[in-house]
Amino acid sequence: MAKPAKFDRQDVINKATNLYWKKGFHATSMRNLQDVIDMRPGSIYAAFGNKDGLFLEVLKNYTDMGISALADCRAENSSPIAALKAFVIMQVVDTQKDAPNGMCMLAKTVGELTDEHQELLTTARSSLLRIEQAFVSLIEEAQSLGEISQDKDAKRLASHVMIQINGLRTYATANNGNASLNDLINDMFTQYPF
Repeated sequence: MAKPAKFDRQDVINKATNLYWKKGFHATSMRNLQDVIDMRPGSIYAAFGNKDGLFLEVLKNYTDMGISALADCRAENSSPIAALKAFVIMQVVDTQKDAPNGMCMLAKTVGELTDEHQELLTTARSSLLRIEQAFVSLIEEAQSLGEISQDKDAKRLASHVMIQINGLRTYATANNGNASLNDLINDMFTQYPF
């Protein structure tokens, strides 16, 4: 009979998420993981298979956190577009000071990994598509409420939002967070395709 786990799996995944988000996949060593999640290598392998297995769970966790944050923004705003704007502010402005890294972990992963880690790369790409699909749903809701013209392609607008979030996060990081991010986000929602 297997012994029950003596750790809180979600707590371990949350700690690992912050570590991988801060350092990236390759720069995170097993020793880093041991120190942060307080598990020995044997326990990590028993629980997650290996470093890649833990990272797969981290990618899912990061994605679920993003989709949950988007749902929270929707619950807190009467308008789907106001919710989307609040989410963009959270992802671009707030992550500059309140997150392990100002960059999107999924975008970092796609930029960092090669075909050598195909499963991880595929998962990161699929995760980005899940988030983009959540944007599509919000935009379609906005269209049904008359906030956005039905003539607009919801998928294309969602892609625009994804590009803007990642571009603004990179821009903010490159400028040490000193960019006028709120003005740029306002421009995104007032001067461009919306």
